[in-house]
Amino acid sequence: MSPNRQSTRAWARKSHPPLRHGVKDASGRPKPLVPAPADHRMWAVERWLAGRFLRAMNSPPIGFVLWDGREISPSAQAPVARVVFHDRATFWKVMLDPDLRFGDAYSDGRLDVAGDLVVFLEAIHRARAAAPDTWSAALLRGLHRGQANTLHGARDNIHRHYDIGDDFYRLWLDGEMLYSGAYFADAAMTLEDAQRAKLHYVCRKLWLRPGETVVEVGGGWGALALLLARDYGVTVKSFNISRSQIAWARRRAKAEGLDSRVEFVEDDYRNITGRFDALVSLGMLEHVGARYYREFGRMMDRCLGPTGRGLIQSIGQDQPTNTNPWIERRIFPGAYPPTLREMTDLFEPWRFSVLDVENLRLHYAQTLRHWLQRFEASAGRVAEMFDARFVRAWRLYLAGSCAAFAGGALQLFQVVFARQGVNDIPSTRARLYA
Repeated sequence: MSPNRQSTRAWARKSHPPLRHGVKDASGRPKPLVPAPADHRMWAVERWLAGRFLRAMNSPPIGFVLWDGREISPSAQAPVARVVFHDRATFWKVMLDPDLRFGDAYSDGRLDVAGDLVVFLEAIHRARAAAPDTWSAALLRGLHRGQANTLHGARDNIHRHYDIGDDFYRLWLDGEMLYSGAYFADAAMTLEDAQRAKLHYVCRKLWLRPGETVVEVGGGWGALALLLARDYGVTVKSFNISRSQIAWARRRAKAEGLDSRVEFVEDDYRNITGRFDALVSLGMLEHVGARYYREFGRMMDRCLGPTGRGLIQSIGQDQPTNTNPWIERRIFPGAYPPTLREMTDLFEPWRFSVLDVENLRLHYAQTLRHWLQRFEASAGRVAEMFDARFVRAWRLYLAGSCAAFAGGALQLFQVVFARQGVNDIPSTRARLYA
């Protein structure tokens, strides 16, 4: 046995004696467990199940430390991290429904990860991507259905994620409150510089001209709309169904004297009317749902003039797979990252031509590293605003997102499109990097 394994098991026994003291709740008080004192004895079937579970995930280089201190690690590689289960009930819940129950157990403190959380989650992503699909995994995906993004459902879903408090997001986003992937033209850029670079990169891709009109779908806290009016001389109408974000954006527009050129509208994309020269949407398509893409495309067709063009930035994936059920239920209800093939339902029925597709996956991974670092620095403040469970849940969400982009489970697509037959377009990409 290696010294590392010895120390990990000793840490598990010493720091987490769940059968004597229980798991602590968010306030630090001991929480009693259901199992009887004899539960510390390890059953052979559980050791077998833990090993089989890891092998079914294609043997990622991780280990399980069970509640009696024993470790299971079937991978030939040394574990990059270990999951420490504090009680038997948690172990069985995770084994039976890992995609949902792991997140809940981590948030509750009924299990911990000994090692770097991002490295641990990335190892799982990479191993599972290479593993064959199983009937049990397919069954669980069918059982965990996402929240529908109907007119009413979409508003409720957005409220549950974005309206939990501007002060919370201010702790770890950049000064402009941009909540989408940044653009690191230089790896040494600060988060603020990279987010500004993203906005200008988007504007150059749209080749905007002063005096034009732009419709923004899903405007967040208003940073892009205000920059479009301030730096590019266009008039903007920005739609959003987050009441908190709309109020923030309107205050900014008034304070900067741009409220006559930027209108922030609290309404659903399905209700957008008017004609515009360009359309832009950053990080909103993930909230639409694939079944509504043709409706979204119909809105684009209705709103763009005969020479209209647009840019859509969206988190995506390579194969159509349901959103992780824990993220869907606890963090981001209604979210679904599309494949490029699914995104064509936005364009093909309405004869839009796709002009440019770029995948900025690693830029989003870098963005999330910055967010996670800032979140950790403010964890104490976050706990005061909410509780310790909330801190652990969002830590897992941010770390898991970082791992998903770094490991290739998630992509970041930027798609530029225009009306069919429009020839007044840049002939090269040279101006994008000016």
